[in-house]
Amino acid sequence: MSGREDAGDDPRDGDASRDARDHGDQDRDHDNEPPMIAVRDLVVSRGGERVLDGVSLSVDRGELVGLVGPNGAGKTTLVAACNGTLGIDGGAVELAGTDRRELSQREVARRVATVPQETNTAFEFPVESVVEMGRTAYVSRFGTTTEADREAVRRAMERAEVAEFADRSVTTLSGGERQRVLFARALAAETPGLLLDEPTASLDINHQIRTLELVREAVDDGKAALAAIHDLNLAARVCDRLVLLAGGEVRASGTPREVLSDDALAEAFGVRAAVNDDPAVGSPMVTALREEDP
Repeated sequence: MSGREDAGDDPRDGDASRDARDHGDQDRDHDNEPPMIAVRDLVVSRGGERVLDGVSLSVDRGELVGLVGPNGAGKTTLVAACNGTLGIDGGAVELAGTDRRELSQREVARRVATVPQETNTAFEFPVESVVEMGRTAYVSRFGTTTEADREAVRRAMERAEVAEFADRSVTTLSGGERQRVLFARALAAETPGLLLDEPTASLDINHQIRTLELVREAVDDGKAALAAIHDLNLAARVCDRLVLLAGGEVRASGTPREVLSDDALAEAFGVRAAVNDDPAVGSPMVTALREEDP
């Protein structure tokens, strides 16, 4: 673990501090650029059923946008549509201002890197070899790596706190450690954009928090990140904005405090919920209520 402050003392937590956060000169540097990720009226169907219906959102550099919503809302589908592994039926996905369909998969991989939800692997690759896979879009057709590739891998492993595992088989690591290896692989790609599909699913609370802290650090250094996150309270704690999906449509979009309203949660999840301030960090905290609760 790094020497950062305890999560409960992180000055970034809470809407007030988030609004006041100086994204720094990085935002000013990119003022005239198009969004790193822009989804415009996106339609995706599977088996004759619309999974996404007219979804629009954007993510700028230096911004972490969380996709939240119930199971089956279309979060994973949206991530796949953005990285080119899933075709679209209408609308568009633009990466740094260029329609994704006009880019080769190699060009897409140089603009956005994906951290998948599944961390299991059937192959006993050393950790360093897994991270090196993040350089695929840069390796020559002869398959040779350069000193720049090796340096990118080294930096990524250090940043994701997995350098100590470099020679170990990835199958010997815990779920949280494997998730950090996949994050290192994405960092090794040195893309301006990150796509994350439920990066904290099935992790214990310590690894959930540290994984999202690492994402937050990368964003604060200028990356654009779109992350599907199942835990509403974790999403509210680390994200600049949230997009609430339900039934393949955007039901709410804005700051965590704007999105996590009683009405929006009732519409999307079909439950009553109380939204209060987390006493430790000040961000919105959602508590599902039972029928008998006042």
